[in-house]
Amino acid sequence: MEIGLVITILVLGVALFIVTNQYKKTKNKLTSIIENKNAELSVKVEENNKLNSNLERFSGIISIESEIESKNKELIEIQTNAIELNDNFINAKSIFKELEKDIKIYKNDLEFIELGIYEPIFDLETSEEYKEKITDIVNKQKQLIKGGNACVCNTEWVVGNSRKQGEIMTRRYINLTLRAFNGECDSLISKVRWNNIKRFEERIKKAFDAINKLGKSNNTFLTDKYLKLKLGELHLVYELAHKKYQEKEEAREIRAQQREEERAQREFEKARKDAEMEEKRFQKALEKAKKDLGLVSGEKLDELNSQIAQLEQNLKEANEAKERAISRAQETKSGHVYIISNLGSFGENVYKIGMTRRLEPLDRVKELGDASVPFTFDLHAMIFSENAPELESLLHKEFDNRRVNKVNYRKEYFNVSLEEIEQVVKENYGKEVDFVKVSEAQQYRETQSIIKQLEKGGKEQAEDEIEKYPESLF
Repeated sequence: MEIGLVITILVLGVALFIVTNQYKKTKNKLTSIIENKNAELSVKVEENNKLNSNLERFSGIISIESEIESKNKELIEIQTNAIELNDNFINAKSIFKELEKDIKIYKNDLEFIELGIYEPIFDLETSEEYKEKITDIVNKQKQLIKGGNACVCNTEWVVGNSRKQGEIMTRRYINLTLRAFNGECDSLISKVRWNNIKRFEERIKKAFDAINKLGKSNNTFLTDKYLKLKLGELHLVYELAHKKYQEKEEAREIRAQQREEERAQREFEKARKDAEMEEKRFQKALEKAKKDLGLVSGEKLDELNSQIAQLEQNLKEANEAKERAISRAQETKSGHVYIISNLGSFGENVYKIGMTRRLEPLDRVKELGDASVPFTFDLHAMIFSENAPELESLLHKEFDNRRVNKVNYRKEYFNVSLEEIEQVVKENYGKEVDFVKVSEAQQYRETQSIIKQLEKGGKEQAEDEIEKYPESLF
């Protein structure tokens, strides 16, 4: 019984040992497996984290790409709008320029027009030729109207199944069209001036286009040939007015030259008469002195002889003065060319180059400095010449491109230096000429001095007034 129990206990011990050992092995194996699985799980978790991180980044990229795509669409839309706005701006700017041009065409002020400077088209010699040409072009307009070539209708209209009524309607519309166009043209032609010729030309063209646009519905149009004749009439009327002005200016200049010549002739005649009177007086005194020669002696004789010699010299000078006056009166080209300036009126380096035939040429310079200018002229040179008009013309041609007035060539002012004038005179005039280099401009310089004194006095007075008040007020 005891042996059986012992055996049982041994068997149970062995079995327990085997089980325990197997348990340990299994536990170790399970622990190893768990550790491996945990390691794998950690790796998987880490990979999963990485995948989640990449997924988040990828989602962010997708979001960014989506946003970029959205922005691109917005940009394309903005660019499309910008192109449309730019096109609208260009179109509006074009319309604005057209409207601005139209405004200039219809303005009636004296501003300089930017449509160009008028160039003569017909350029006829006299105003009478222009009048004849205007009559001729008006007659051509009448012939064009009469022949049905001024305004034409390209459709045979029928009114109430009647061609006759259609012709009457067409004729009335043509007459109405011509009346409207002629009224606009006649109004402009009657008011044409130097400052509106280009604008009026554009206005006639505008009226032509506008009337033809209105006539499009009736297929009725003014012809280009009629427009050309109307523009020709406008140009002729303008050029006629300009030619009349030129003729008036030329006549005025001729009258001025005639007055100057008459004044010079009167001076020559007065000088001749004065010289003749002096000559007669000295001749009579000389004859009396010679008669007294036989009646005196000694010192009185010497004194009388001296007096006779002086009278003979005076008689000779009076005779020479008379001859000079006669010679100057007969020589129509002799005279003086003068170079003058007016610093206060025209500024520096502006000189008048003129000519006078007066015996006293300075009288002419004094006349120029009358009430028409605020200051008197300064004389820089007075050159006598046997052919003064030729010398004056030579100087004018030399400095033609330096004229102050580019329109009226009778205004003899030139923007040049005195050295340049002196050089041309030396090259073309055989005698020595003295040039006064500095403008005295006495009245102008005194005026400037007075202005400075007044400004200085006004400043000092203001400072004195300020000193009267305490500083706290400021």
